[in-house]
Amino acid sequence: MSKKRKSRGRSKGGKGRSGFISCSNCGALVPRDKAKKVTTRLSMVEPSLARELRQQGAYIAAPTTVRYYCISCSVHYGIVRVRAKAERRLS
Repeated sequence: MSKKRKSRGRSKGGKGRSGFISCSNCGALVPRDKAKKVTTRLSMVEPSLARELRQQGAYIAAPTTVRYYCISCSVHYGIVRVRAKAERRLS
């Protein structure tokens, strides 16, 4: 059988079976090493107020949120793109 990608679509290498997580958008169960991880910082203060506070030397905490997406949702949201056949095996 032909191999479409060098990594077989995963990042596990030779580790064996990996755990499952649920997609943050659709709830599908996806292997942890196949899911796309997106980390964003959530600002609790509006930008104009944050700028003033930063000028006065205040520290503004911004907690990070981690979201995992299945492949179909990550393609839909533009996190990953559909690549040409020649580009697929490079990474």
